[in-house]
Amino acid sequence: MGVINLTEARIRGLALGSGIHRDRQVKGLMVICHKTTKTYAVQGDVRRNGRHVRTVRVKIDRVDRIGLRDARNRARQLMSTIQSGVDPTARPEESGITLAEAYDAHLAERDLRPPTVRDYRYHIDSYLKVFRKRAVADISRTDVRDMYERIRTNSGQTTASGVMRSMRAVINTARRMDETLGPNPVDSLRFPAPKPRKVAPLDVAEWWEKVETLTPIRRDLYRTMLLTGARKTSILTLEREDIDLEAQIINFRHMKTHGEMLFPMGPFLTEVLKRRMEEDALFGSRWLWPSMTSKSGRTVNAIQKGLPSPHEYRHHARTFLIAAGVPYAESALLLGHKLPGATGGYVHPEHLVEHLRPHAEALENLILSML
Repeated sequence: MGVINLTEARIRGLALGSGIHRDRQVKGLMVICHKTTKTYAVQGDVRRNGRHVRTVRVKIDRVDRIGLRDARNRARQLMSTIQSGVDPTARPEESGITLAEAYDAHLAERDLRPPTVRDYRYHIDSYLKVFRKRAVADISRTDVRDMYERIRTNSGQTTASGVMRSMRAVINTARRMDETLGPNPVDSLRFPAPKPRKVAPLDVAEWWEKVETLTPIRRDLYRTMLLTGARKTSILTLEREDIDLEAQIINFRHMKTHGEMLFPMGPFLTEVLKRRMEEDALFGSRWLWPSMTSKSGRTVNAIQKGLPSPHEYRHHARTFLIAAGVPYAESALLLGHKLPGATGGYVHPEHLVEHLRPHAEALENLILSML
């Protein structure tokens, strides 16, 4: 090891494998001659409160990649950092956050709906139980792929994809909390795109005859689903006080997009719900669709053999809205969708109830004309 006044010519003349040659002009700068390459590096002592912490060496670059002037400038910057008590080679300490801790943090920082939280909890407690107490840093791509294949074999593709999506979201939260964590191992998987839902065309006249044979509550429930296109949970959780017969408005309080939604009823739907509330008053239930056999006191199962599924009514309502000539924005708002883009954030549907009323009535009139 020698201290010399480094120049470009002298550096070129240094023999490979000759070791370390320190620069006389810039403190800490050195040229290290390895067996096959020459590199610039800086070495200095990290001191804090007058105490020696450690000696660190930082590689700058290979001699054939940068010139001596650039190497000296970078060496001065690095030495300034080292002399200020900062170790430029130090990495943040790993937090050792486990999947269960990341899951708790993931739920804490998001305002998720109860069904979504239940799905996360079920995935973590059931399918990912073996990973719960393991540090996220220790979960490898191989672990993830093996788990994915096991779930897919035992429970099917849909379940496997759902569990892995939950795991990916939770690990991404852990990575935001711990910058030492590498890429998300779930990103190594490729999920098949979900198959589009196939909904058969609805023969309204035939459907109407079928619902006429049901109990009055069921009959009116399915009519309301078709005439509003609302989601199953939004409709089944309606209370009597959510129906304003005078203003002809339904107040959906349980929306997927959070918040509430005011839906303008047409004349026919208003009469349907008015009659329903009068006939069910004797039950003394707060629910619009009461059930004497349900623990909750309300109807919870909206599946009826031979009829569309609850979600399929949204498909039919959207189709009929187009057929009725309702513009895109108005039909989207009637279905409780948020309009896309920045402009959509400025639209407040609760201020547009009366504007939307003719379009809701157009849907109702079209369906009634098919009987």
